[in-house]
Amino acid sequence: MGGLFGVVSKGNCIKPLFYGTDYHSHLGTENGGLAVIGEKSFHKAIHSISQAQFKSKFIDHYRQMRGTAGIGAIDDESPQPLIIRSKFGTFAIAASGLVTNKDRLAHELLQEGTSFSEVAGGAVNTVDLVAKLISRSTSLVEGIVQMQEVIEGSICVLILTSEGLYAARDKYGRFPLALGRERDGDGYAVATESSSFPNLNYELVKFIGPGEIVLMTADGYRTLRPENPEKKVCAFLWIYTGTPSSSYEGISVENAREHCGRALAREDSIAADLVCGIPDSGVGHALGYAAESRIPYRRPLVKYTPGYGRSYTPPTQDIRDLVATMKLSAIRDVIKDNRMIVCDDSIVRGTQLKNYTIKKLWDNGAREIHIRAACPPLMFTCPYGSSTRSLSELAARRAIRAIEGKDPDDVAPYLDCRSAEYARMVEWIRKDLNVTTLKYLNIESMIEAIGLSKDQLCLHCWRGH
Repeated sequence: MGGLFGVVSKGNCIKPLFYGTDYHSHLGTENGGLAVIGEKSFHKAIHSISQAQFKSKFIDHYRQMRGTAGIGAIDDESPQPLIIRSKFGTFAIAASGLVTNKDRLAHELLQEGTSFSEVAGGAVNTVDLVAKLISRSTSLVEGIVQMQEVIEGSICVLILTSEGLYAARDKYGRFPLALGRERDGDGYAVATESSSFPNLNYELVKFIGPGEIVLMTADGYRTLRPENPEKKVCAFLWIYTGTPSSSYEGISVENAREHCGRALAREDSIAADLVCGIPDSGVGHALGYAAESRIPYRRPLVKYTPGYGRSYTPPTQDIRDLVATMKLSAIRDVIKDNRMIVCDDSIVRGTQLKNYTIKKLWDNGAREIHIRAACPPLMFTCPYGSSTRSLSELAARRAIRAIEGKDPDDVAPYLDCRSAEYARMVEWIRKDLNVTTLKYLNIESMIEAIGLSKDQLCLHCWRGH
Protein backbone atom coordinates (compact mmCIF):
# COMPACT_ATOMS: atom_id res chain seq x y z
CA MET A 1 0.00 0.00 0.00
CA GLY A 2 2.90 2.37 0.61
CA GLY A 3 3.39 5.05 3.24
CA LEU A 4 3.28 8.85 3.29
CA PHE A 5 4.76 11.43 5.63
CA GLY A 6 4.55 15.22 5.43
CA VAL A 7 5.62 18.10 7.65
CA VAL A 8 5.25 21.90 7.83
CA SER A 9 7.48 23.99 10.09
CA LYS A 10 8.77 27.50 10.66
CA GLY A 11 12.32 26.15 10.66
CA ASN A 12 14.14 23.51 8.65
CA CYS A 13 11.88 20.47 8.31
CA ILE A 14 14.37 17.92 7.01
CA LYS A 15 15.00 16.03 10.26
CA PRO A 16 11.37 15.06 10.99
CA LEU A 17 10.78 14.52 7.26
CA PHE A 18 13.74 12.14 6.93
CA TYR A 19 13.02 10.07 10.01
CA GLY A 20 9.24 10.25 9.64
CA THR A 21 9.42 8.82 6.13
CA ASP A 22 11.84 6.14 7.30
CA TYR A 23 9.28 5.05 9.92
CA HIS A 24 7.15 3.86 6.97
CA SER A 25 9.75 1.49 5.52
CA HIS A 26 7.72 -1.57 6.55
CA LEU A 27 5.09 -0.56 3.98
CA GLY A 28 7.23 -0.90 0.86
CA THR A 29 10.47 -2.31 -0.48
CA GLU A 30 11.01 -0.71 -3.90
CA ASN A 31 11.05 3.11 -3.93
CA GLY A 32 11.60 5.98 -1.53
CA GLY A 33 11.52 9.71 -2.05
CA LEU A 34 11.62 13.15 -0.44
CA ALA A 35 10.57 16.59 -1.66
CA VAL A 36 10.95 19.93 0.14
CA ILE A 37 10.06 23.52 -0.59
CA GLY A 38 12.55 26.24 0.40
CA GLU A 39 12.53 29.99 0.01
CA LYS A 40 12.79 29.91 -3.78
CA SER A 41 12.13 26.47 -5.17
CA PHE A 42 11.31 22.78 -4.75
CA HIS A 43 13.91 20.05 -4.39
CA LYS A 44 13.35 16.31 -4.59
CA ALA A 45 15.25 13.04 -4.39
CA ILE A 46 14.03 9.56 -5.42
CA HIS A 47 15.94 6.29 -5.02
CA SER A 48 15.37 2.58 -5.30
CA ILE A 49 15.46 1.00 -1.83
CA SER A 50 15.19 -2.59 -3.06
CA GLN A 51 18.83 -3.32 -2.19
CA ALA A 52 19.42 -0.84 0.63
CA GLN A 53 17.54 0.72 3.53
CA PHE A 54 15.93 4.13 3.18
CA LYS A 55 18.33 5.83 5.62
CA SER A 56 21.46 4.77 3.79
CA LYS A 57 20.09 5.93 0.43
CA PHE A 58 18.96 9.34 1.66
CA ILE A 59 21.55 10.30 4.27
CA ASP A 60 23.33 12.71 1.88
CA HIS A 61 20.03 14.42 1.07
CA TYR A 62 19.30 14.69 4.78
CA ARG A 63 22.54 16.62 5.17
CA GLN A 64 22.01 18.85 2.14
CA MET A 65 18.27 19.52 1.81
CA ARG A 66 16.73 22.60 3.41
CA GLY A 67 13.10 23.66 3.49
CA THR A 68 10.22 24.70 5.71
CA ALA A 69 7.85 22.00 4.44
CA GLY A 70 8.24 18.61 2.81
CA ILE A 71 6.67 15.30 1.87
CA GLY A 72 8.10 11.79 1.72
CA ALA A 73 6.93 8.45 0.36
CA ILE A 74 7.72 4.74 0.50
CA ASP A 75 6.12 2.82 -2.36
CA ASP A 76 6.36 -0.42 -4.31
CA GLU A 77 4.83 0.79 -7.57
CA SER A 78 5.70 4.35 -8.60
CA PRO A 79 8.84 6.42 -7.92
CA GLN A 80 7.74 9.57 -6.07
CA PRO A 81 7.22 12.36 -4.93
CA LEU A 82 6.90 14.25 -8.21
CA ILE A 83 7.16 17.98 -8.84
CA ILE A 84 4.44 19.23 -11.18
CA ARG A 85 4.09 22.58 -12.91
CA SER A 86 0.38 23.27 -13.44
CA LYS A 87 -2.19 26.02 -13.85
CA PHE A 88 -2.38 26.06 -10.03
CA GLY A 89 1.35 26.79 -9.87
CA THR A 90 4.13 24.36 -9.04
CA PHE A 91 3.45 21.66 -6.47
CA ALA A 92 4.99 18.43 -5.21
CA ILE A 93 2.75 15.39 -4.90
CA ALA A 94 2.92 11.95 -3.29
CA ALA A 95 0.19 9.30 -3.22
CA SER A 96 -0.37 5.82 -1.84
CA GLY A 97 -2.90 3.20 -2.85
CA LEU A 98 -4.02 1.61 -6.09
CA VAL A 99 -5.82 2.83 -9.22
CA THR A 100 -7.24 -0.26 -10.92
CA ASN A 101 -8.60 1.69 -13.91
CA LYS A 102 -5.27 3.45 -14.50
CA ASP A 103 -4.91 2.39 -18.14
CA ARG A 104 -8.37 3.63 -19.10
CA LEU A 105 -7.91 6.96 -17.33
CA ALA A 106 -4.47 7.43 -18.89
CA HIS A 107 -5.96 6.76 -22.33
CA GLU A 108 -8.69 9.35 -21.73
CA LEU A 109 -6.14 11.96 -20.71
CA LEU A 110 -3.94 11.20 -23.72
CA GLN A 111 -6.95 11.64 -25.99
CA GLU A 112 -7.55 15.04 -24.37
CA GLY A 113 -3.98 16.06 -25.27
CA THR A 114 -2.34 15.47 -21.88
CA SER A 115 1.27 14.26 -21.86
CA PHE A 116 2.85 12.05 -19.22
CA SER A 117 6.48 12.65 -18.33
CA GLU A 118 6.84 9.86 -15.79
CA VAL A 119 6.66 6.12 -16.40
CA ALA A 120 7.13 3.23 -13.98
CA GLY A 121 7.77 -0.29 -15.26
CA GLY A 122 6.75 0.76 -18.78
CA ALA A 123 3.40 2.11 -17.59
CA VAL A 124 2.22 5.56 -16.62
CA ASN A 125 3.39 6.53 -13.15
CA THR A 126 0.32 6.40 -10.89
CA VAL A 127 1.31 9.58 -9.06
CA ASP A 128 1.70 11.43 -12.37
CA LEU A 129 -1.75 10.18 -13.39
CA VAL A 130 -3.25 11.38 -10.12
CA ALA A 131 -1.62 14.80 -10.58
CA LYS A 132 -2.98 15.12 -14.11
CA LEU A 133 -6.48 14.14 -12.98
CA ILE A 134 -6.37 16.76 -10.22
CA SER A 135 -5.16 19.40 -12.67
CA ARG A 136 -8.30 18.93 -14.80
CA SER A 137 -10.36 20.98 -12.34
CA THR A 138 -10.54 24.64 -11.39
CA SER A 139 -8.85 24.31 -7.98
CA LEU A 140 -6.71 21.82 -6.11
CA VAL A 141 -9.50 20.93 -3.69
CA GLU A 142 -12.04 20.41 -6.44
CA GLY A 143 -9.43 18.48 -8.39
CA ILE A 144 -8.80 16.10 -5.48
CA VAL A 145 -12.55 15.53 -5.09
CA GLN A 146 -13.01 14.84 -8.81
CA MET A 147 -9.97 12.56 -8.89
CA GLN A 148 -11.41 10.48 -6.04
CA GLU A 149 -14.69 10.19 -7.94
CA VAL A 150 -13.25 8.88 -11.21
CA ILE A 151 -10.65 6.42 -9.95
CA GLU A 152 -11.44 2.82 -9.16
CA GLY A 153 -9.39 1.73 -6.20
CA SER A 154 -8.17 3.88 -3.33
CA ILE A 155 -5.75 6.82 -3.13
CA CYS A 156 -4.44 8.97 -0.27
CA VAL A 157 -2.57 12.05 -1.42
CA LEU A 158 -0.23 14.76 -0.09
CA ILE A 159 0.26 17.94 -2.15
CA LEU A 160 2.93 20.45 -1.16
CA THR A 161 2.45 24.04 -2.37
CA SER A 162 3.81 27.47 -1.48
CA GLU A 163 0.71 28.11 0.64
CA GLY A 164 0.90 24.89 2.66
CA LEU A 165 0.49 21.14 2.64
CA TYR A 166 -2.77 19.56 1.45
CA ALA A 167 -3.58 16.13 2.88
CA ALA A 168 -6.48 14.08 1.52
CA ARG A 169 -7.53 10.65 2.71
CA ASP A 170 -9.09 8.21 0.27
CA LYS A 171 -12.82 8.41 -0.29
CA TYR A 172 -13.87 5.64 2.12
CA GLY A 173 -10.91 5.89 4.50
CA ARG A 174 -9.62 2.43 3.65
CA PHE A 175 -6.10 3.49 4.49
CA PRO A 176 -5.07 5.88 7.27
CA LEU A 177 -3.84 9.44 7.47
CA ALA A 178 -3.07 10.85 10.92
CA LEU A 179 -2.50 14.51 11.77
CA GLY A 180 0.03 15.49 14.45
CA ARG A 181 1.13 18.70 16.20
CA GLU A 182 4.67 19.49 17.35
CA ARG A 183 4.68 19.33 21.17
CA ASP A 184 6.94 22.27 22.01
CA GLY A 185 7.14 24.24 18.80
CA ASP A 186 5.35 25.42 15.71
CA GLY A 187 4.64 22.78 13.13
CA TYR A 188 2.39 19.95 12.02
CA ALA A 189 2.89 16.55 10.48
CA VAL A 190 0.73 14.07 8.60
CA ALA A 191 1.46 10.36 8.31
CA THR A 192 0.12 7.02 7.26
CA GLU A 193 1.43 5.59 10.53
CA SER A 194 0.64 7.50 13.72
CA SER A 195 3.52 5.64 15.38
CA SER A 196 5.93 7.92 13.50
CA PHE A 197 4.92 10.88 15.71
CA PRO A 198 6.09 10.31 19.32
CA ASN A 199 9.83 9.93 18.77
CA LEU A 200 9.80 13.01 16.55
CA ASN A 201 8.10 15.09 19.27
CA TYR A 202 4.64 15.23 17.69
CA GLU A 203 1.37 14.40 19.37
CA LEU A 204 -1.66 12.96 17.59
CA VAL A 205 -4.35 15.56 16.93
CA LYS A 206 -6.81 13.53 14.88
CA PHE A 207 -7.27 10.88 12.25
CA ILE A 208 -8.22 12.57 9.00
CA GLY A 209 -11.64 11.28 7.98
CA PRO A 210 -12.69 9.45 4.80
CA GLY A 211 -12.53 11.87 1.87
CA GLU A 212 -11.55 14.74 4.16
CA ILE A 213 -9.14 17.36 2.78
CA VAL A 214 -6.99 19.35 5.21
CA LEU A 215 -4.65 22.30 4.54
CA MET A 216 -1.72 22.48 6.98
CA THR A 217 0.66 25.36 7.68
CA ALA A 218 3.13 25.92 10.49
CA ASP A 219 0.45 28.03 12.22
CA GLY A 220 -2.33 25.47 12.14
CA TYR A 221 -4.66 23.46 9.96
CA ARG A 222 -8.17 23.75 8.59
CA THR A 223 -10.56 21.36 6.94
CA LEU A 224 -11.36 22.36 3.36
CA ARG A 225 -13.71 19.46 2.73
CA PRO A 226 -15.49 17.54 5.51
CA GLU A 227 -15.24 13.79 5.84
CA ASN A 228 -17.66 11.44 4.14
CA PRO A 229 -20.21 9.74 6.41
CA GLU A 230 -19.37 6.28 5.07
CA LYS A 231 -16.20 4.60 6.34
CA LYS A 232 -14.61 1.31 5.22
CA VAL A 233 -11.22 0.93 6.92
CA CYS A 234 -9.02 -1.97 5.79
CA ALA A 235 -9.25 -4.65 8.52
CA PHE A 236 -5.90 -6.10 7.42
CA LEU A 237 -4.20 -3.00 8.89
CA TRP A 238 -4.76 -4.39 12.37
CA ILE A 239 -4.17 -8.03 11.45
CA TYR A 240 -0.92 -7.63 9.51
CA THR A 241 -0.05 -4.47 7.60
CA GLY A 242 0.31 -1.93 10.38
CA THR A 243 3.23 -1.67 12.74
CA PRO A 244 2.38 -2.75 16.33
CA SER A 245 2.98 0.70 17.81
CA SER A 246 0.41 2.38 15.56
CA SER A 247 -3.29 2.88 16.01
CA TYR A 248 -6.05 3.50 13.50
CA GLU A 249 -9.32 5.22 14.31
CA GLY A 250 -8.06 5.23 17.91
CA ILE A 251 -7.71 1.41 18.04
CA SER A 252 -4.28 0.03 18.94
CA VAL A 253 -2.76 -2.47 16.50
CA GLU A 254 -1.03 -4.42 19.27
CA ASN A 255 -4.19 -4.65 21.37
CA ALA A 256 -6.21 -5.83 18.38
CA ARG A 257 -3.66 -8.56 17.66
CA GLU A 258 -3.62 -9.73 21.25
CA HIS A 259 -7.42 -9.86 21.17
CA CYS A 260 -7.26 -12.00 18.03
CA GLY A 261 -4.87 -14.39 19.77
CA ARG A 262 -7.13 -14.63 22.80
CA ALA A 263 -10.08 -15.39 20.54
CA LEU A 264 -8.08 -18.15 18.80
CA ALA A 265 -7.29 -19.69 22.19
CA ARG A 266 -10.90 -19.56 23.39
CA GLU A 267 -11.99 -21.46 20.28
CA ASP A 268 -9.22 -24.06 20.63
CA SER A 269 -8.57 -27.09 22.82
CA ILE A 270 -5.25 -28.40 21.56
CA ALA A 271 -2.61 -29.57 24.05
CA ALA A 272 0.84 -28.06 23.50
CA ASP A 273 4.15 -27.29 25.20
CA LEU A 274 4.58 -23.75 23.91
CA VAL A 275 3.03 -20.92 21.93
CA CYS A 276 5.05 -18.86 19.48
CA GLY A 277 4.45 -16.21 16.85
CA ILE A 278 6.08 -15.90 13.45
CA PRO A 279 8.04 -12.64 13.69
CA ASP A 280 7.13 -9.90 13.63
CA SER A 281 3.41 -9.54 12.98
CA GLY A 282 2.49 -12.95 14.43
CA VAL A 283 4.00 -12.12 17.82
CA GLY A 284 1.09 -10.02 19.11
CA HIS A 285 -1.39 -12.73 18.17
CA ALA A 286 0.75 -15.35 19.94
CA LEU A 287 1.05 -13.26 23.10
CA GLY A 288 -2.73 -13.08 23.26
CA TYR A 289 -3.06 -16.83 22.68
CA ALA A 290 -0.51 -17.62 25.39
CA ALA A 291 -2.15 -15.28 27.92
CA GLU A 292 -5.60 -16.79 27.33
CA SER A 293 -4.51 -20.45 27.17
CA ARG A 294 -1.82 -20.18 29.88
CA ILE A 295 0.52 -22.16 27.68
CA PRO A 296 4.06 -20.67 27.89
CA TYR A 297 5.11 -18.21 25.20
CA ARG A 298 8.55 -18.95 23.77
CA ARG A 299 10.66 -17.85 20.79
CA PRO A 300 11.74 -20.75 18.56
CA LEU A 301 12.08 -18.34 15.61
CA VAL A 302 13.83 -14.98 15.69
CA LYS A 303 14.29 -12.41 12.95
CA TYR A 304 17.95 -12.09 12.00
CA THR A 305 17.69 -8.40 11.09
CA PRO A 306 14.87 -5.95 10.35
CA GLY A 307 16.78 -5.10 7.16
CA TYR A 308 15.27 -8.11 5.42
CA GLY A 309 11.83 -6.53 5.68
CA ARG A 310 8.60 -8.38 5.05
CA SER A 311 8.21 -11.42 2.83
CA TYR A 312 4.63 -10.39 1.90
CA THR A 313 5.33 -6.97 0.34
CA PRO A 314 8.06 -7.54 -2.31
CA PRO A 315 6.55 -7.58 -5.82
CA THR A 316 8.07 -10.82 -7.15
CA GLN A 317 8.01 -14.38 -5.86
CA ASP A 318 11.76 -14.94 -6.06
CA ILE A 319 12.43 -11.90 -3.86
CA ARG A 320 9.70 -12.97 -1.42
CA ASP A 321 11.29 -16.43 -1.22
CA LEU A 322 14.75 -15.01 -0.58
CA VAL A 323 13.49 -12.77 2.22
CA ALA A 324 11.54 -15.66 3.76
CA THR A 325 14.62 -17.89 3.69
CA MET A 326 17.06 -15.42 5.17
CA LYS A 327 15.11 -13.41 7.71
CA LEU A 328 14.22 -16.13 10.27
CA SER A 329 16.66 -18.14 12.35
CA ALA A 330 15.50 -21.25 14.23
CA ILE A 331 16.52 -22.02 17.84
CA ARG A 332 16.82 -25.80 17.99
CA ASP A 333 16.94 -26.03 21.79
CA VAL A 334 13.49 -24.41 21.97
CA ILE A 335 12.00 -26.44 19.11
CA LYS A 336 13.27 -30.00 19.64
CA ASP A 337 10.65 -32.53 20.86
CA ASN A 338 8.05 -29.83 21.57
CA ARG A 339 4.40 -29.60 20.57
CA MET A 340 4.09 -26.09 19.17
CA ILE A 341 1.17 -23.73 18.60
CA VAL A 342 2.43 -21.37 15.91
CA CYS A 343 0.43 -18.16 15.48
CA ASP A 344 0.61 -16.16 12.29
CA ASP A 345 -1.30 -13.09 11.16
CA SER A 346 -2.67 -14.79 8.04
CA ILE A 347 -2.00 -17.32 5.33
CA VAL A 348 -1.94 -15.48 2.03
CA ARG A 349 0.03 -17.53 -0.48
CA GLY A 350 1.35 -20.04 2.05
CA THR A 351 4.54 -20.72 0.11
CA GLN A 352 6.95 -19.05 2.54
CA LEU A 353 5.15 -20.53 5.54
CA LYS A 354 5.40 -24.04 4.06
CA ASN A 355 8.83 -24.00 2.48
CA TYR A 356 10.82 -21.86 4.87
CA THR A 357 9.13 -21.56 8.27
CA ILE A 358 7.43 -24.89 8.82
CA LYS A 359 10.32 -26.78 7.23
CA LYS A 360 12.75 -25.11 9.65
CA LEU A 361 10.62 -26.24 12.58
CA TRP A 362 10.41 -29.86 11.40
CA ASP A 363 14.12 -29.88 10.54
CA ASN A 364 14.92 -28.78 14.08
CA GLY A 365 12.95 -31.57 15.73
CA ALA A 366 9.45 -30.22 16.36
CA ARG A 367 7.16 -32.95 17.67
CA GLU A 368 3.89 -31.33 16.53
CA ILE A 369 3.12 -28.08 14.67
CA HIS A 370 -0.32 -26.51 15.11
CA ILE A 371 -0.81 -23.44 12.91
CA ARG A 372 -3.31 -20.82 14.09
CA ALA A 373 -4.10 -17.95 11.70
CA ALA A 374 -5.50 -14.72 13.14
CA CYS A 375 -7.95 -14.10 10.30
CA PRO A 376 -10.08 -16.22 7.93
CA PRO A 377 -8.66 -17.62 4.67
CA LEU A 378 -8.05 -14.82 2.17
CA MET A 379 -10.33 -15.52 -0.79
CA PHE A 380 -10.19 -12.41 -3.00
CA THR A 381 -7.50 -10.08 -4.32
CA CYS A 382 -7.46 -6.53 -3.01
CA PRO A 383 -8.67 -3.87 -5.49
CA TYR A 384 -7.51 -1.08 -3.16
CA GLY A 385 -3.88 -2.03 -2.44
CA SER A 386 -1.17 -3.69 -4.50
CA SER A 387 -0.01 -6.68 -2.42
CA THR A 388 -2.18 -9.49 -3.82
CA ARG A 389 -3.05 -9.09 -7.47
CA SER A 390 -3.83 -12.67 -8.58
CA LEU A 391 -6.40 -15.17 -7.33
CA SER A 392 -4.11 -18.01 -8.31
CA GLU A 393 -1.61 -16.84 -5.65
CA LEU A 394 -4.00 -17.40 -2.77
CA ALA A 395 -3.69 -20.63 -0.78
CA ALA A 396 -7.47 -20.90 -0.33
CA ARG A 397 -8.08 -20.60 -4.08
CA ARG A 398 -5.48 -23.27 -4.83
CA ALA A 399 -7.27 -25.54 -2.39
CA ILE A 400 -10.67 -24.93 -3.98
CA ARG A 401 -9.25 -25.53 -7.46
CA ALA A 402 -7.74 -28.82 -6.32
CA ILE A 403 -10.97 -29.94 -4.64
CA GLU A 404 -13.29 -29.02 -7.51
CA GLY A 405 -10.92 -29.54 -10.42
CA LYS A 406 -11.64 -26.02 -11.65
CA ASP A 407 -12.13 -22.44 -10.51
CA PRO A 408 -15.82 -22.31 -9.53
CA ASP A 409 -17.91 -19.27 -10.34
CA ASP A 410 -19.38 -19.26 -6.84
CA VAL A 411 -17.16 -19.76 -3.79
CA ALA A 412 -19.87 -18.81 -1.26
CA PRO A 413 -19.99 -22.31 0.33
CA TYR A 414 -16.29 -21.98 1.20
CA LEU A 415 -16.83 -18.70 3.04
CA ASP A 416 -18.94 -20.30 5.79
CA CYS A 417 -16.65 -21.65 8.50
CA ARG A 418 -19.39 -24.14 9.52
CA SER A 419 -19.78 -25.73 6.07
CA ALA A 420 -18.39 -29.03 4.85
CA GLU A 421 -16.79 -27.19 1.91
CA TYR A 422 -14.87 -24.93 4.29
CA ALA A 423 -13.66 -27.94 6.29
CA ARG A 424 -12.40 -29.65 3.13
CA MET A 425 -10.60 -26.47 2.03
CA VAL A 426 -8.85 -26.08 5.39
CA GLU A 427 -7.87 -29.74 5.43
CA TRP A 428 -6.34 -29.44 1.94
CA ILE A 429 -4.31 -26.42 3.07
CA ARG A 430 -3.23 -28.28 6.23
CA LYS A 431 -1.90 -31.18 4.19
CA ASP A 432 -0.24 -28.83 1.72
CA LEU A 433 1.50 -26.97 4.55
CA ASN A 434 2.47 -30.28 6.19
CA VAL A 435 1.34 -29.39 9.71
CA THR A 436 -0.37 -31.35 12.47
CA THR A 437 -3.46 -29.15 12.68
CA LEU A 438 -4.65 -25.87 11.15
CA LYS A 439 -7.30 -23.45 12.34
CA TYR A 440 -8.31 -19.97 11.25
CA LEU A 441 -10.04 -17.29 13.31
CA ASN A 442 -13.60 -16.79 12.07
CA ILE A 443 -14.59 -13.42 10.67
CA GLU A 444 -17.02 -12.52 13.47
CA SER A 445 -14.36 -13.06 16.13
CA MET A 446 -11.83 -11.09 14.09
CA ILE A 447 -14.20 -8.12 13.80
CA GLU A 448 -14.90 -8.25 17.54
CA ALA A 449 -11.16 -8.37 18.28
CA ILE A 450 -10.52 -5.25 16.19
CA GLY A 451 -13.30 -3.41 17.96
CA LEU A 452 -14.68 -1.39 15.04
CA SER A 453 -18.19 -1.91 13.70
CA LYS A 454 -18.47 -4.36 10.80
CA ASP A 455 -20.10 -1.59 8.78
CA GLN A 456 -16.95 0.54 9.17
CA LEU A 457 -14.48 -2.13 8.04
CA CYS A 458 -13.43 -3.19 4.55
CA LEU A 459 -13.61 -7.00 4.49
CA HIS A 460 -13.24 -7.42 0.74
CA CYS A 461 -10.35 -9.90 0.80
CA TRP A 462 -12.46 -12.31 2.87
CA ARG A 463 -15.92 -11.63 1.48
CA GLY A 464 -15.42 -10.23 -2.02
CA HIS A 465 -17.44 -7.07 -1.41
